[in-house]
Amino acid sequence: MSHPHPELGPPPKLPKGGLRVTPLGGLGEIGRNMTVFEYDGRLLIVDCGVLFPEEEQPGVDLILPDFTSIRDRLDDIEGIVLTHGHEDHIGGVPFLLREKPDIPLIGSKLTLALIEAKLQEHRIRPYTLEVVEGHRERIGPFDCEFVAVNHSIPDALAVAIRTPAGMAVHTGDFKMDQLPLDGRLTDLPAFARLGEEGIDLLLVDSTNAEVPGFVPPERDISNVLRQVFASAQKRIIVASFASHVHRIQQILDAAHEYGRRVAFVGRSMVRNMGIARDLGYLRVPAGLVVDVKTLDDLPDDEIVLVCTGSQGEPMAALSRMANRDHQIRIVQGDTVILASSLIPGNETAVYRVINGLTRWGANVVHKGNAKVHVSGHASAGELLYFYNICKPRNLMPVHGEWRHLRANAELGALTGIPKNRCVIAEDGVVVDLVDGIAKISGKVQAGYVYVDGLSVGDVTETSLKDRRILGEEGIVSVFVVVDSTTGKIVGGPHIQARGSGIDDASFNEVLPKIDEALAKSASDGVADPHQLQQLMRRTIGKWVSDTYRRRPMILPVVVEV
Repeated sequence: MSHPHPELGPPPKLPKGGLRVTPLGGLGEIGRNMTVFEYDGRLLIVDCGVLFPEEEQPGVDLILPDFTSIRDRLDDIEGIVLTHGHEDHIGGVPFLLREKPDIPLIGSKLTLALIEAKLQEHRIRPYTLEVVEGHRERIGPFDCEFVAVNHSIPDALAVAIRTPAGMAVHTGDFKMDQLPLDGRLTDLPAFARLGEEGIDLLLVDSTNAEVPGFVPPERDISNVLRQVFASAQKRIIVASFASHVHRIQQILDAAHEYGRRVAFVGRSMVRNMGIARDLGYLRVPAGLVVDVKTLDDLPDDEIVLVCTGSQGEPMAALSRMANRDHQIRIVQGDTVILASSLIPGNETAVYRVINGLTRWGANVVHKGNAKVHVSGHASAGELLYFYNICKPRNLMPVHGEWRHLRANAELGALTGIPKNRCVIAEDGVVVDLVDGIAKISGKVQAGYVYVDGLSVGDVTETSLKDRRILGEEGIVSVFVVVDSTTGKIVGGPHIQARGSGIDDASFNEVLPKIDEALAKSASDGVADPHQLQQLMRRTIGKWVSDTYRRRPMILPVVVEV
């Protein structure tokens, strides 16, 4: 199995008649999915999503793919194919369209409706092309055929991209639920037909490649939800992804059966469920959904609240309820259902929310103690089945961390794909399909681009390191006034600390050391403010480290008079 090497340099010019595939996100991580296909100087992008920050990225709102490698080629982009409407596949689109608003968006009805609503907030009116399964569309030199796949959101599509260099098939996110709630199966006959035609490169969802067997049917959850609804004495609060239409449909059905009213909480949840209802993807009995403001008029045993925050996001409704920072107050006897899986890296945040809710008396039902979630991604048994149907000549696992990518490649090898044709890449690693063989040819820049408030890309790893130091060790500021001619102290030093755990009075011990260091510096003829600042930083830093074994941020200020 081929894999990237740190010594990879920029890729050479694409050979004539070759197809280049460059993942800019989604490989080595769960999120930020974006893949660029290039043929004959033209580009086709599949998905453009976001990654959500972890605890070591304080203050960051979103993480985007790095557009550096395509920024000077925006005019070469024929379109962006969106496989489905999850944030990790569409969340980055507004930021790319800011740079060129007329790039066409191609996707299914629900996917386009979700991204159009998002773009409206950014004041962008996109050019869109709606497609359905079975359609073939010529997008520049790319002949794209769209195939129905089953996922945890309606209207998901895979895309077969035909070029003279060969056919590449990108599955998007998929599973093989044989009893889907909406009756829309993954179209295995279509994949078998593509396999007979000849799939030169298959890019496959790897998220559950380590999980043996098959994913249970989505409808298995319905009976568990009914049991929870039947035993709940007071309010029921359900946390789910704001795009999981199937799961919300099951909640609505259970609420209707047990005589409860439903209110959606959170802007994204209200918006997305409104879109799904208007387009007919969500069936809502008359009078079932009410405005959250009317809940005070209903008894607790007739209320269901559907909100965001199933991943422990600090600003989401559920986290704020757990922290007593929301208009909805958790009380003894409430039932909270976390109807989603744990995205890797979010475990600590989710369990913190569960503990907070339990503290206020809620009965918390989650994947660990009840079957209230099934995955939207194919497990190992389904992937083996899929490879035997498609019979690809080359395999490129996508959408997953390193362990998922490797496990997926090994599954492909088990079905007879030669190991040297199972290409394990990572973000930025360029794969060229030339003469029917896929090989790694180089690497382009594909780092993290941080969104912090209104700034995009201004936050660097250095600033995040500073934020971590401030959050963990605090800050010590030292102020001194010196004679601009002699460098001698004429005022101070004054020291203040915040968040360091060191009392201001304790710094009296280090003041003589600073005086002594500055006096010696003045006698040596050093009067440059920058050099004096560095001298104070070293003096205080050594004293704090020796005395307290801490490393706070030290901010020296020298004023010349």
